[in-house]
Amino acid sequence: MIAMGVVLWACVVAFLFLILLIKVAYQTLDCYMFTPIRIKNIMSRQGVHGPKPRFLIGNLLDIASLVSKSTSLDMPTIDHDIVPRLLPHFVLWSKIYGKRFIYWNGTEPRMCLTDIEQIKELLVKHSTISGKSWLQQQGSKHFIGRGLLMANGQDWHHQRHIVAPAFVKDKLKSYAGYMVESTIEMIQYMKTEIAMGRREFEIGECMARLTADIISRTEFDSSYQKGKQIFRLLTDLQQLCAQASRHLCLPGSRFFPSKYNREIKSLKMEVERLLMEIIQSRTDCVEIGRSSSYGDDLLGMLLNEMQTKRGGNGFGLNLQVIMDECKTFFFAGHETTALLLTWTIMLLASNPSWQDKVRAEVREVCNGAPPSVEDLSKLSVLNMVIKESLRLYPPATLLPRMAFEDIKLGDLHIPKGLSIWIPVLAIHHNKEIWGKDVNEFNPSRFASHSFSQQRHFMPFAAGPRNCVGQSFALMEAKIILSMLICKFNFMISDSYRHAPVIVLTIKPKYGVQVCLKPLEE
Repeated sequence: MIAMGVVLWACVVAFLFLILLIKVAYQTLDCYMFTPIRIKNIMSRQGVHGPKPRFLIGNLLDIASLVSKSTSLDMPTIDHDIVPRLLPHFVLWSKIYGKRFIYWNGTEPRMCLTDIEQIKELLVKHSTISGKSWLQQQGSKHFIGRGLLMANGQDWHHQRHIVAPAFVKDKLKSYAGYMVESTIEMIQYMKTEIAMGRREFEIGECMARLTADIISRTEFDSSYQKGKQIFRLLTDLQQLCAQASRHLCLPGSRFFPSKYNREIKSLKMEVERLLMEIIQSRTDCVEIGRSSSYGDDLLGMLLNEMQTKRGGNGFGLNLQVIMDECKTFFFAGHETTALLLTWTIMLLASNPSWQDKVRAEVREVCNGAPPSVEDLSKLSVLNMVIKESLRLYPPATLLPRMAFEDIKLGDLHIPKGLSIWIPVLAIHHNKEIWGKDVNEFNPSRFASHSFSQQRHFMPFAAGPRNCVGQSFALMEAKIILSMLICKFNFMISDSYRHAPVIVLTIKPKYGVQVCLKPLEE
């Protein structure tokens, strides 16, 4: 009797396990085969086609081959016609299939969209039912986790609500002092190096150090030295994650005991160990009564919010979310501004007449002193130069959104599960929008507030999910550039090789070598 019961129980367990196995198998097939095929058929019936995908890998090999070929050679001169170099697949497929087409990232179908009205409708009207896909989240999981940049739905809404106060006008004013202080230190470093005989600087490296120092101070205040250690580790993590984004992501692949996964895990653990040390020191100070709050920097705001919501029924912050948020703002707050500064200095160094115009304006407005927050709005020429730099070299070449529900976009029915990719770089270099001089450095195009052009300008995205830190980034860029340009004359070095590449963001492959000549005080 007992033996029969055991056998019966074993049969029940085996049956349940079989049901579970079938369910997992169906869900896997549905995710990787049935749903993508259904989406492809829906879009084909609407006249949206694209290159034929290979089984499982889609068009990954095609893209890799095209990009490898286009970036294998350096550009012979400083030429800003970089769309064929960085997005050769977009150029090829848009010629064959039109302005909107479907290509495949592994088993994920992606529709390329360039129609501005439809883009606006997606980013504004459908912002709550679109967001980052599972593949994107997996690609950045170890790098920035599920911070604001990768959050969706209510998680994104609550996180945005929590971090937004860090970027209001009064708070931004308090950051200006950090920006000026760090820039003065960088200027002194450059002057010391020049006095010792150095003439050439890799300006990208200098700007990365400077912006890392600033974001470390504004995010961690007194712990900013440890913050700079975190920045170096995150830079290495970014490089590894960029490699992964070019390969097929198979289910469970993150658990494989590969060298790549071990390196990722090791770097991530070290980053989070350093973050936990900073967090623990804050919580210890509050618990022993040495401090009444966790601080008024970004980390302090997040810790205060976690304590306030503890035990409540609303969205709760935990330590992992706080660490992911810190990593997100390290990347977004440092990386994009450093690249904006690097490309802008390259453009000014190769266009001395505009460099002179910016310098004259800064001297007139600031009268030899570091710029105040109030001065920044008066620097119209500098503002035009920064916008033109962001147009020619937007840090992010693509803006992705996945539809979480069926959506109507103009004449298109967008099925749930379709990723929409907006090629920001291609839109910024569209001759039909910007004119025949589209690939020339011409800040004057931003002198008038032409709505027809401004609406195609989206370096910080658009709609409710636009970059929450864009005011911070622009203020930082204006302060740094206005201070540097009054102290030095920039000249492109003969050793500079113009070779933009994409490593998640647009970067100079060999850096930007600039010769600095100190100006008379």
